[in-house]
Amino acid sequence: MIKSELVQAIATRNPHLYQRDVETIVNAIFDEITEALSDSNRVELRGFGAFSVKNRPPRSGRNPRTGEAVSVEEKWVPFFKAGKELRERLNRK
Repeated sequence: MIKSELVQAIATRNPHLYQRDVETIVNAIFDEITEALSDSNRVELRGFGAFSVKNRPPRSGRNPRTGEAVSVEEKWVPFFKAGKELRERLNRK
């Protein structure tokens, strides 16, 4: 599902809301999550999961095309850990 499909699904479930308002709300939620993660904060949505950032230290890698060794810089990457309720719903028989 892409963001526009999410907006459409929420708007369909809530006919009293305009689609542009739903899009504004979805964008605001994503912006707040992104802002919190960029400040190195953890975002927990109970029953769904938790977003956090993890550090990947610098390392040496290889260019797959040439096989040449290259250095890969340190970076911070987003990480998601699914909550218990989400895992249970996905593994329901």
